[in-house]
Amino acid sequence: MTKKGRAIKISKRFEVSQRVKILRYEIRELVPLAKSIEKKGEKIFWLNIGDPLKYDFKTPEHIVEALYYASRENYNYYSDSQGLLELREAIVKKEKRVNNIDLSPDDIIITAGVSEGINFLMASLLEKNQELLIPSPTYPLYKNFIRFYGGEPKYYRLIENNNRWSIDLSSIEEKINDRTLGIVIINPNNPTGALFSKEDILKVGEIAKEHDLIIISDEIYDRIIYDKSFYSTASLIKDVPIVGLNGFSKTYLVTGWRLGYVYFSNFENDKLKDAFLKLARNRLCVSTPFQKALADTINKSDKHIFEMVYKLKRRRDFALKMIEENEDIECALPEGAFYLFPRIKVKGDWKNDTEFCRKLLIEEKVVIVSGSGFYMYDQNHFRTVFLPTEDYIQEAFTRIFKFIKRHKKESSK
Repeated sequence: MTKKGRAIKISKRFEVSQRVKILRYEIRELVPLAKSIEKKGEKIFWLNIGDPLKYDFKTPEHIVEALYYASRENYNYYSDSQGLLELREAIVKKEKRVNNIDLSPDDIIITAGVSEGINFLMASLLEKNQELLIPSPTYPLYKNFIRFYGGEPKYYRLIENNNRWSIDLSSIEEKINDRTLGIVIINPNNPTGALFSKEDILKVGEIAKEHDLIIISDEIYDRIIYDKSFYSTASLIKDVPIVGLNGFSKTYLVTGWRLGYVYFSNFENDKLKDAFLKLARNRLCVSTPFQKALADTINKSDKHIFEMVYKLKRRRDFALKMIEENEDIECALPEGAFYLFPRIKVKGDWKNDTEFCRKLLIEEKVVIVSGSGFYMYDQNHFRTVFLPTEDYIQEAFTRIFKFIKRHKKESSK
């Protein structure tokens, strides 16, 4: 725009790249519409984004204080592109202590959240038409960045059975061909909340070894678990190259700090890590004082983690009880993270799950995310968080149930 507000005519030669046009992130797709409704004075019930700090969770005081002291101690400079050594050393201790993984600081690269880690990994790994196997449903950035760099995502199924989600191992084997480079595991899983069994992870390892594939293991929710033990992929599999992705946003309640990390386990050479580091150098570094604050705190106290998980488990069980008492939807038990992925059991006058979510927002002022936003193979699911208080959850789910009852077809009753 000019100073007088007139639009500047842009040359026809200017076009947005095709790479960007393929990107889709439905978790925030309905946010502009929700904001416009909110501006009219309507109360919106936000169940779409997995950010505990948007609800009644707060960054632990000792972590906030560590950030203050890091800045006072002049940790305000450009740090190493690979990441502050103190933080990488702290991660080595954390991964051994929590997940029983043996790493060295050289195996680790600090990233601006796991999102940057996914981006850099796909840029380093993929050539045109090469394939990665990713779960369906999946976290959408995997599909986005695979396509962005010319690769092809191939979906293996997560199956819902006996009140839990598991990996369809036959679906993985069916999709492998000579263009396949690796298998992505998201555990604990987003969007389903699944916690995969030791046996399933070991079988994925056997398949990867047989076909000479790498495993990419996203473990950002590794400490937000409820009913069973979490098994890190690299703690179980020693004969397959593993790229681990993890971070601090959720467990340490610092989502806005945008700090994650990637580690390379069981690699015989450093080709992939070196390529990754080239990209890291080109963005210089991630925030130095934030790195120092976490280096000083991640191995000092886990009290806030236990308190958070206790509170979340109560909210999960409260939401599940509401769902169990409703005849129109059902939900497998989430054993990790803070998401529900309910299945709608009835047919309605909505065309698909995307329209279901949009109409729900307009009529009942509740923001959720369609299952197809996570590349789910059916159109009967949606994702919510169970981060809010029980009163908030009750009101939001009452509105969802009311919407379904109003719009379901008589023949599906």
